[in-house]
Amino acid sequence: MTGIFSLSRPTARRLYQGGVLLSVLALAPLTWAWLSSSGHTAVADSSPSWTSEVPAAPTALVLGAAAPGGQPSPMLARRLDISAELYRSGRVRALLLSGDNGRKDYDEPTAMRDYLLARGVPARALVLDYAGFDTWDSCVRARQVFGAGRVTVVTQLFHLPRAVTLCRAAGLETFGVGDDSATRWASTTYAGAVREFGATAKAFLDAVVLRSSPVFPGPRETTLDTALDTAAQSGRG
Repeated sequence: MTGIFSLSRPTARRLYQGGVLLSVLALAPLTWAWLSSSGHTAVADSSPSWTSEVPAAPTALVLGAAAPGGQPSPMLARRLDISAELYRSGRVRALLLSGDNGRKDYDEPTAMRDYLLARGVPARALVLDYAGFDTWDSCVRARQVFGAGRVTVVTQLFHLPRAVTLCRAAGLETFGVGDDSATRWASTTYAGAVREFGATAKAFLDAVVLRSSPVFPGPRETTLDTALDTAAQSGRG
């Protein structure tokens, strides 16, 4: 048995080097995301005046998440609450709600809109992107389809480095606000954090290697322009 499992030093060295290389390759996308987003993020509710830490921007890009039965999941609801607070505090003038509406019976953006309307955010400030099928698509479409130039992207803290990095790679001047969901939903947060290994590797391919087009790349929409013009006319610009 010893002869079968014993390895020569050169073979063992090569296996070790290969293992190190694989580890580096696995961590490289995460490092890319963390470095690219460093200095461009804030944590919601980190202090009573946390909104003052967020630079003013025309638009909050609110990324979609699960909305079973037409109701935002707890994590998505938290993103929407944060975006509403940014709007009320004057840090943003419009909310771009980007999510999945790939099936007739599933509509994240409409669920997001209805949630915000019920909490007093005016319809004129809400813009819906029904083809935000993933983070990269949401960022690219915000720039190319809706004409955004500077955004505050809102999501959970574990997702924030990837979201900020992808939006910056898509040509958006981006700051990010994250919900520290580990304080409320630890198991779901840890599962999401583990998923970021694979998701960030895909993000690197989409944004850097392939420069992938979104599933639906156009046509150009003017709904965000209208929302921002209306905000300016009402004194929020």
